[in-house]
Order: sequence, then C-alpha cells, then structure tokens
Amino acid sequence: MLALRLTRAARPAVQLRRLLVTAASAGTGLLLLSSLGHALAHPEAADAAALRLAWCAAPLAATVYLALAVARTDPGTRPRPGLSAVGLGPARLMAVSALTTALSCCLGSLLGLLFFLHLRGGLTGLPFDGAAAGLLAAGRPLPVPAAATLLAVLPVTATAAVAVALRPRDPRPPARAPRRFGRFGAVGGPAGKETFGAYGRFGTRLPQAAGDGRTATTALPETEGGRPAPENAPEPPAPETDAGSPAGLPWGVALVTAGLAAQAYAGRHAPAPALAVLLGWLLTGTGLVLAGPGLTHLCGRLLQAGRPGALRLLAGRGLMAEATRIGRPLGVVCAVASAGCALTALSGGPAPAFGPLSALGALVVGGSTLATLLTAAVEARQYRAGSTAALLRLGARPALLRGAAALRAAALPALFGPLVLAIAALSALPLSR
Repeated sequence: MLALRLTRAARPAVQLRRLLVTAASAGTGLLLLSSLGHALAHPEAADAAALRLAWCAAPLAATVYLALAVARTDPGTRPRPGLSAVGLGPARLMAVSALTTALSCCLGSLLGLLFFLHLRGGLTGLPFDGAAAGLLAAGRPLPVPAAATLLAVLPVTATAAVAVALRPRDPRPPARAPRRFGRFGAVGGPAGKETFGAYGRFGTRLPQAAGDGRTATTALPETEGGRPAPENAPEPPAPETDAGSPAGLPWGVALVTAGLAAQAYAGRHAPAPALAVLLGWLLTGTGLVLAGPGLTHLCGRLLQAGRPGALRLLAGRGLMAEATRIGRPLGVVCAVASAGCALTALSGGPAPAFGPLSALGALVVGGSTLATLLTAAVEARQYRAGSTAALLRLGARPALLRGAAALRAAALPALFGPLVLAIAALSALPLSR
C-alpha cells in the first residue's frame, strides 16, 4: 500500500518516467512473445527461434537499465531526515523502490500480452486482415507456462537489479590497518621484509602529512654507483596521478577492439555469422560503456585546456564531476547509435528491409537508452543542486550557469559523434564485402 500511495502521489515528471518504463516493458514483452510465436509456427527451425530469442537480450537489457535509472531518480524513495523514526529506513525505501519497479514492469508485460493476444486474434478477431497470423502462430494454442515464464523475466530482472543497486550501504568507515613496528619505531610502510640499506633509499619513506604526529624521514637519492647524491642534485620527476579520473578507459578500448575483430571474423570465416555479429556488437557495446566515463572526463579536461575562463572552467569541472554518472548511459547511447548506423549502412538506406518486429526492437532499444540518458541528466542536476545554489549565493549570474550547461551539452556530441561514426563504419566494412 505504501508503494501504491507513493506512486499515486508522485509529480507528473516522475509519473512520465514510470510510464516510459511501462511502455518499454510492453514492447519487450511483445518481442519475447513474438519469438515464442515464431517457434510455434516453425517447430522445425529451432536455431532461428533461438536466434530470435537471443536478439531479445538487447531490448531486455535496455529496459532494465531504464528501470534502474528511473528508480535512482525517484524523489519519493530517497532517504530524508525523520523517515527512519516512522519506520522508513534505507532498507524499507529500497523495498519500496523495488516494488514500484515491479509494478511498472508487470503492468507493461500485461499490456504486451494483451496486444500479443489481440494480434493473434484471441480477443476480437484477427486485426490488419490477418497479416500477423502466420508470424505469431495464430492457429496454434499458446502454451501458458512458456508465455508466463517469458513475461516474468523482465519484472524479476528489473526488480533484482534495483534491489541490488539501491541496497543500504554500511555508513561506518573501514577499519584501519594495524600499526606495524619496523626497525626504527612505528611505520606505515609495506609489510614486506626490508633488505639491508633499504631504509635510506629514495622513496622508501614518504613524508607524512601535517598533523600526523610522526616525524617525516628525509632521504637523499642515490647515484648510479650506489653513493648518496649531493644535496643540490635535482630530484627525479614524480609521476602525476589524477585520482578523480574514472577507471575503465583502457579496458573499454580493448573490448571495442575485440568486438570489431569479432565482426571482421564473422564477415569472412565464421560458420555462424549472425551469432558472431551479435557477440561482436555485445563486446563493442560493453567497451563503449566502460570507456564512457573516461571519455566524458577527458572531454571535461579538454574544455579547460589552455587558459579557460569562468564559462569553460565551470563546464569542464561539471563534466569531470559527473563523468561516472552520465558517462555510462552516454556509452550505451553510443553503442546503440553505432549499431544503428552500421545496420543502416548495410541496408543501403533507412532500413527498408526491416520488418515490424525489428522496427519495434530498434524503437525499444533506442528509446530506452535515450530516456536513460535523459534520466541520468536529471539525476546529475539533482546532485548538482547544492553547488548551483552555492554559486548563486556567491553572486554567479544565472546566465553563466545556463551557458555552462549548454557548453557541456554541446561538447559531448562533438567528442562522441565522430567516435560513433568511426565505429559504425568499421563494423559495417567487413559485413558489406
């Protein structure tokens, strides 16, 4: 009842995002049931039915990702002061979010089932002059357990994903490592055994921070012969590290390369080209998702290159701070866009050979990923509300903040657009020969 009351009392923008989840769930449910109908209509072609079911993994993953993004931005299930006193702690709010997601997905699956039955002529006769009768096996009885199993996949997966992502974390800080005692007293260095003379070498004892209570150890660097260098000798350059840069960019580049190689192999030597192409696209999409935060962080650094003013500095710092939050949905959008561009290039036009189910799958995947990106932008705006209010109190003009937001919105397509076109061209090149 609490989940129903929170769902009913939400704002129109929140209700719109939940309706998007319901619509995506309806489309995904219809695609899953259509694969079942194809298997019933063609029992001799089990490989084709399995391939159709495998291609449903893309809209399923896109819908689950959208449901997770909508649950993260739901203001009704966000922890607030005083809710724990009435029994609404973090665990209870997580359960409410999961239940709300389950309601939206179940409603969408039910709508998909009703539309599927309508197309098969099970409700009011065959529509569209029976055009979908052969495709959905209208003359054969529908196995209820199989249909219920397929329709339950999406609500169960989305609910589990929301419960895992929004589970309560332990607010206590991690336990500190026990203090070890070395040759000259308490130290905090590595636990490995020191060799003779290692204490006085350069870099073995880092200077302690101010206020630590321990004396910093200063050592002179050694020369090539092992003797200490003079005091005025230049120190070796220390590598600069950026702790705020998100990890995953090298792995993302590696997976994109592996996906393109798999597609190139599928176009020449693969015994099952469709499965190899699907595997290549999955690897490429996963690589783009992993590389998205790093590329977004790089875009923010490029905006601040040279001698930036206040506008470029605000835009660049904003992208660097939001790299992880909006980078992954942006990587998903890039993966879907590159796959769509590759398919369009292979078909020689705006995909005239695609059937209605292929068009529905493309609509579900593209719409869900775009809605996820917009939802992530809303989430980033919510987390940035405190900083925006602080800048306004300090005297920043609202036009400056709007200009920084517009610059961020223009810089991301300028970086990711050529990347999408390049990956799409490389993906379509082996298959077009």
